[in-house]
Amino acid sequence: MKTKLRKAVFPVAGLGSRFLPATKASPKEMLPVVDKPLIQYAVEEAAAAGITDMIFITGRNKRAIEDHFDKAYELETELEQQGKHALLDAVRSVLPRDVRCIYIRQSEPLGLGHAVLCAQPVVGNEPFAVLLADDLVDGTPPATAHLAEVHASADCSVLGVEDVPRERTESYGIVSVDDPGARSARVQGIIEKPPPNEAPSTLAVVGRYVLTARIFDLLANAEPGRGGEIQLTDAISRLLAHERVLATRLPGKRYDCGSKLGYLEASVELGLRHPEIGAAFAAFLRQRRD
Repeated sequence: MKTKLRKAVFPVAGLGSRFLPATKASPKEMLPVVDKPLIQYAVEEAAAAGITDMIFITGRNKRAIEDHFDKAYELETELEQQGKHALLDAVRSVLPRDVRCIYIRQSEPLGLGHAVLCAQPVVGNEPFAVLLADDLVDGTPPATAHLAEVHASADCSVLGVEDVPRERTESYGIVSVDDPGARSARVQGIIEKPPPNEAPSTLAVVGRYVLTARIFDLLANAEPGRGGEIQLTDAISRLLAHERVLATRLPGKRYDCGSKLGYLEASVELGLRHPEIGAAFAAFLRQRRD
């Protein structure tokens, strides 16, 4: 019997050094795109896939994430007394209905694989999603819902991928697949950040995964890789010897909000579609262009 996808892991312990000094005291996941922080976009995406348990792997100075998803009694009381009902609804809808948040501290910065391994006591033997909030994926259906559908059909691990320029393969985990032209295809190999001349393809894993619980044993026995970290990519590579893994192209557009340029692109494009300020923002940009 297939297990329904109920749990998602959000590795949020990173330092966000590419956005210093903005991230000196505030988590990078709390950087706003228009009027919502990156982590809220990721949680909403997971909830849209029917996921109910949001597991945050946190570190020092990440308390703002917990506060964001907590109930703010004083703020809600003040907004209600002032009759600001639209803002009150926005505050109350930060955490989707029927969703609970679980926080686990990653004691050492030992990499993405180690962060995922920290979730094992809560995930148990179930399949689970992993979402990197740095990657804001704007599409229909939402990216995690698409991965969940592929997982439900194939009953195996699924990696979200997209084509990247060959000169950028050193920034990603790169997969080779049995049918490069297909929307979803079986992964034959995966390598972490290969130089362009060594990359087996230009299909990059981009911050969205659905994994089976077998990955935990592989992570627990993993040798530290590049930078002394436990690499999730290395564990997935060993997973291929045990079970089928699929790669599927994500619907919509991905914004690399771990980079300043990608973050600004997301802010502009989502700002242009915002129901409150989109038209005025578009007029401002036209004025600047003229």
